[in-house]
Amino acid sequence: MGNDWPLWEVFVRSRGGLDHRHAGSVHASDAEMALRHARDTYTRRMEGVSLWVVRSQDITASDPADNGPLFEPARDKIYRHPSFYDLPDAVKHM
Repeated sequence: MGNDWPLWEVFVRSRGGLDHRHAGSVHASDAEMALRHARDTYTRRMEGVSLWVVRSQDITASDPADNGPLFEPARDKIYRHPSFYDLPDAVKHM
């Protein structure tokens, strides 16, 4: 049944969480069905407040073996690191 349907990646935002995290995958015929399957599979205990489903074939990922060349340009932009800024004493937990 599900093997003929496309694979969808499921991302769940938990209660109190700020970002969606990959929870797993489901097979579904369309996006609405993927959301329902994701809800039933990954939020049975009220773990989430938001779901994203993305067709697996639509995700493009970098190869971890290419991390040097891919991220090398960022090494030249040290000014983007927050270590160059002085925080006032009134600002805590930053």
